[in-house]
Amino acid sequence: MKLTRYGRREWLGSLILAVLAILAVCGLAVVIPAMRWSPAIIVSALIFLVWICIAAFFRDPDRKVPMNPSVVLSPADGVVNDIELIKSETVDSEKLKELFQGRDMLRIGIFLSVFNVHLNRAPVKMNVAFREYKEGAFHDARDGRASKENESMLVGAEGICSDIRYPLAVKQISGAIARRIVCPVEAGTQLDQGQRYGMIKFGSRTELYLPAGMKLELAVKVGQPVTAGITPLAHIYPAAVEKIRQTQIVDAAAASEKEETPPV
Repeated sequence: MKLTRYGRREWLGSLILAVLAILAVCGLAVVIPAMRWSPAIIVSALIFLVWICIAAFFRDPDRKVPMNPSVVLSPADGVVNDIELIKSETVDSEKLKELFQGRDMLRIGIFLSVFNVHLNRAPVKMNVAFREYKEGAFHDARDGRASKENESMLVGAEGICSDIRYPLAVKQISGAIARRIVCPVEAGTQLDQGQRYGMIKFGSRTELYLPAGMKLELAVKVGQPVTAGITPLAHIYPAAVEKIRQTQIVDAAAASEKEETPPV
């Protein structure tokens, strides 16, 4: 079982403690004549089993990512908890609003239980625009308040599909058990589709934000299990690519006109 470097402190630290505990139990069996080896072996096996359970949280399976720029892959393992249209005016992150240029967003929420792989992967090839951390509460990740009130890390980026760019964001949210978010990427980082870029330790929630006006075909529904870097969440139609391209042309023209307009 391959273990992620993001959890080295936990799985390596607990392994050292487990080895010391097993040595202590075996030592007692040697120095105390009345103590039999059978209980010592059972206790040692239980200690090792506990460590296996801890280490399993940090497993890092290799996956063959289906590289396709017109497919948006799941950024996390888990179950689709909700799919909602988010109005721009209800978003509390100014950076996210700016990234989407005030347009509405489609949000896909994924719940991760303690039994899921907790690594996050890039849903598409993308250039990271910003990283925004927010302190917060630790409601259950399935609670409706979790999205707005829980501790979170928001990564905004430009998705790359052929020669066009479009905004998207991935939000890591702590849950009632998960109390640590790992996200080492910085603005300017380019991530390949399916590339590992962080994790949320123990149960949690991950959200994917896409432009609501972009013509997408959703590939999942609420309650469906998904696998990071494998399961398609949405397909981008060729018409959507053209719409993004035209939007970018209009935005660029508007910006140019604004710059050329002399001050009154």
